[in-house]
Amino acid sequence: MAYDLEEQEQIAVIKNWWQTYGTALLTVLVVIMVSVSAYQWWRYYRVQQSTLAATLYSQLDTADLSNDPKKVIAIASAIVTNHESSHYASMAQLRAAKALVASVDLAGAVTRLQWTVDHTKEDEIRDIARLRLAGVLLDQKKFDESLKLLAVKPLPAFDGLYAELKADVLATQLKKTEAREAYQLALTKLDINSPYRQVLQIKLDTLGEVR
Repeated sequence: MAYDLEEQEQIAVIKNWWQTYGTALLTVLVVIMVSVSAYQWWRYYRVQQSTLAATLYSQLDTADLSNDPKKVIAIASAIVTNHESSHYASMAQLRAAKALVASVDLAGAVTRLQWTVDHTKEDEIRDIARLRLAGVLLDQKKFDESLKLLAVKPLPAFDGLYAELKADVLATQLKKTEAREAYQLALTKLDINSPYRQVLQIKLDTLGEVR
């Protein structure tokens, strides 16, 4: 096919442009295609891993309801090993720690709770783990370590629980004045209609008069 002069000039311009930029354009297109494919694969992988973690956690829940602490601990370990960055890992560690306490393995519970404090990305779970860890340390008579954890400022919803456990530790140390102050603080954080106020009041009254 014969081209007129104007068409020939346009073809020449296109050929020159392609020779100059064609390779770079192909490279960019390949990079874009690879990036899109990688992103889609990563999304699929994340969904798949989340589904697997959820399935394992459901099995853990069943084991817990069946009062099978050994199975709870084993499944929790599998979740942490294979899905460490998932939300389920921290939740599983809390359940495993509870099972270990029930099995009188306080050292194992400490390990699980400390892992949760160090690794969870959720402030609420971290505060729960720190509170439970402080309680286990109290059972181990590691009073200073327990108080150090309770000195960390939690979310407002946990203020009362932290103050109560701090008071329990201080009362165990026979530091009645400090314990009384902590129990009183816990009472102020508790809803006035809460039936648990009676429990706190009994703890406070048990301290007796401070002289």
